[in-house]
Amino acid sequence: MSFGSVDSQSGRPMAEINTTPLVDVMLVLLIIFIITAPLLTHAVRIDLPEAASEPNPEKPETVTLAIDAEGKLYWDDALLAETELPARLEEAAGRTPQPELHLRADKTTIYQRVAEVLSAAQTAGITKLGFVTEPGQP
Repeated sequence: MSFGSVDSQSGRPMAEINTTPLVDVMLVLLIIFIITAPLLTHAVRIDLPEAASEPNPEKPETVTLAIDAEGKLYWDDALLAETELPARLEEAAGRTPQPELHLRADKTTIYQRVAEVLSAAQTAGITKLGFVTEPGQP
């Protein structure tokens, strides 16, 4: 096992890589992986009990508050007087679980009116509020 011999024709040192240790290490690693691979895929078999149950998807109650182009209010499609709005909102905020308030406003409704309704809902304690829109054309 020599690490540097001299080439007889050119007189320069000849460098050879000895691959025997590399092959030995690779064979050892191959044997280790062959032995340990089946151990890594071993799983504990457990027979779990079966039960026939379905989740109860409770959809929260929703209240629809609509504002038309003139600023009139509709509580679940029934005309609502301006003076009744705070009482209805407080009653909805006091329910458990609190219903979701879906706000629908006409696109020509002035923002001032929408802001007043939002302020009244916040004052009453409504925490679940959503804006309902119509899907646009692609």
